[in-house]
Amino acid sequence: MNEVRETIPKLEGYNCFACGTANPIGLNLQFYVSGKYVCSDVALRKNYEGWETMAHGGIVSTLLDEVMSWAVIYFKRIFFVTRSMRIKYLKPVPLETPLTVKAHILEEKRGRINQVRGFIHDQESNTLVRGGATFARLSDTELYLVPERLKKDMEDLFERL
Repeated sequence: MNEVRETIPKLEGYNCFACGTANPIGLNLQFYVSGKYVCSDVALRKNYEGWETMAHGGIVSTLLDEVMSWAVIYFKRIFFVTRSMRIKYLKPVPLETPLTVKAHILEEKRGRINQVRGFIHDQESNTLVRGGATFARLSDTELYLVPERLKKDMEDLFERL
């Protein structure tokens, strides 16, 4: 049975290491929605290596932070920052192997804090890494932290979602 996937539009021209299209050494992740999850399929290249044949832990945590962030973007359509993140590395994350990174919203607290859970699976659906994060919504007085071009592009994206 084929899963229904809704591709999330990308913002073009940004230098974000994880999702940016303008970063020549970045991951250039593309996201899609499947049920309650935001997902990305990726095979990490050798230049993201930690120990031989394994992904660097910092790259792995970047994957989780980014997919959990995009879950907030897609489901909440808000401006936010990562407040904290927890990661449990269960098995080595191999290089040059198809992986699925996915996340979903667990709960929203006090209208400002979002709890999110993320996973990295191999092609046999084994969980290699799991994590959780807390994201804090930016208040109206904190929105000055978001550059004007990015704010406009994100607001346009929120309208398209």
